[in-house]
Amino acid sequence: MMPAPMPTAEIAVESRPRGRGAAFLVAAGILFSRLFGLVRWRVFAHFFGNSWQSAAYRAATRIPNVLQNLFGEGVLSAAFIPAYVELIAKGDEDQADRLAGAVLGLLSLAVSVLVLLGVVFTPYFIDAIAPGFHGETRTLAIELVRILFPGTGMLVVSAWCLGILNSHRHFFLSYAAPVIWNLAIIVTLILFGRSPLSVLAERAAWGSVAGSVLQTAVQLPRVFKLLGRFRVSLSTKLASVRVVLKSFVPVVVARGVVQVSAYVDTACASLIETPLSPGRALSAMGYAQTLYLIPVSLFGMAVSAAELPEMSRALGTPEEVAAILRGRVDRALDRIAFYIVPSVAAFLVLGDVVGGALLQTGHFSPADTRYLWYILAGATVGLFAATQGRLYSSAFYALKDTKTPLYFATIRVVLTGVAAWWSAVLLPGELHVPKEIGAVGITATSGIAAWLEFYLLQRAMNRRIGKTGVKLGSFAKLWLAAGSAALIGLGAKVALAHHFGGIVSTEWGGRLLPMPRLSPILTAVVVLPAMGVTYLVLALAFGIGEVQVLARKIRSKLRRGQAV
Repeated sequence: MMPAPMPTAEIAVESRPRGRGAAFLVAAGILFSRLFGLVRWRVFAHFFGNSWQSAAYRAATRIPNVLQNLFGEGVLSAAFIPAYVELIAKGDEDQADRLAGAVLGLLSLAVSVLVLLGVVFTPYFIDAIAPGFHGETRTLAIELVRILFPGTGMLVVSAWCLGILNSHRHFFLSYAAPVIWNLAIIVTLILFGRSPLSVLAERAAWGSVAGSVLQTAVQLPRVFKLLGRFRVSLSTKLASVRVVLKSFVPVVVARGVVQVSAYVDTACASLIETPLSPGRALSAMGYAQTLYLIPVSLFGMAVSAAELPEMSRALGTPEEVAAILRGRVDRALDRIAFYIVPSVAAFLVLGDVVGGALLQTGHFSPADTRYLWYILAGATVGLFAATQGRLYSSAFYALKDTKTPLYFATIRVVLTGVAAWWSAVLLPGELHVPKEIGAVGITATSGIAAWLEFYLLQRAMNRRIGKTGVKLGSFAKLWLAAGSAALIGLGAKVALAHHFGGIVSTEWGGRLLPMPRLSPILTAVVVLPAMGVTYLVLALAFGIGEVQVLARKIRSKLRRGQAV
């Protein structure tokens, strides 16, 4: 283990927010975007519910999204931002601008080729990713993929803009820009809502393409203002370009490995078919992923995205850089844990309240909400590990090590693939439960694999920079506060059901805690604040650092307000 001297290294600075401030701006942009994303999926659920058209749309978005995931934000953050930020930190802005132009040119060329191949070979992709699709479902999925592919390619350019903006500490715009993309789809769904569902799905796909163009366009003026002698090129002569390409390959492979895992999950879910609900499992898994990604994006992604450029700016001896990274990693892990632990508790105990408030409308029934909760609970098993692991991956990227995360991601994906097939095909029969429960097994086993990846990442990073991680005492206090708060929320839900009457929405029998016969939104307005306030009060009583920081900020603002 490396010693921990007091850091004397200097970090290049600009008059822009860092640490918590940067994470707040990222979180604010993501929150703004996610809110509109939730509205988009609520409108989508209103019209489509868990229909086969919904399943076709969900599967169709998986295939072109490979471009965004292979060449988008995660890859550019890992390969491009560290090299670009290093040039800025050294004051070599001309080389930084040339690097940005070369990356954009090479990226655009690669994506254009892949878009063309994607459109041509769409039927084969559909057969691979959704082997359970036949007839109208398969035909619609093919048509949707061919519409969506070019728009997703445009989102890769948007990710390049995000890399430039983040490197210059302009965080809010890049993460809020997807609001426009969401709005384009929402408007399309509302305008054409009376169309047959297959036609409406195609219209939504065209709305997505239009939104992709607008999302990129809104960022370009700020990006061009930040760049100096910027020229798009295909040159690989610059040493910095070769460094990026060298890092790019393992990161792309790592993202590709993760995509294989997502495709395996989708393929297995497409096999979970029942005569009365074709495509329901795949559709419900998509909705569950939407909810699962809210805390991942707001807390895991926000903190990791804000920390990557800051960790990449660390200069000095290896010991000094290790000390700086160790401090930043520990503080960031504590921030993530403070928000993720109650999210896990809420999804496990009150997932029906969350899902009902956000999605239960129109064709999305109470039974769909209950099924969504089961799947979401399975996914939540790995929520803490996935968000903490994302930060460790960013730390490796800051050290320009892209191979270690790739190696561990590969291990996770292999385990997830085998477990997903077993969960979808064999597990329901062994447990004598309906086939649809196989979707819960798919998400739960993925969560267990996320814990293995997190353990491997943490152990490898600790060998590089010294011991890091959330302290056991703090972890126990967080869980005690979150668990107690979740039980308070559960008590509020039961009380509402007792007062207003309750319904149990399940096709599989058994005694379950009822949902109140009250609007899902009104139920959430009572239950979730009760949990949230209880958690904050207990966290403050337990002396948890993050809530104390929030309390000090609130007191400081109140004093300034009184002074004014």
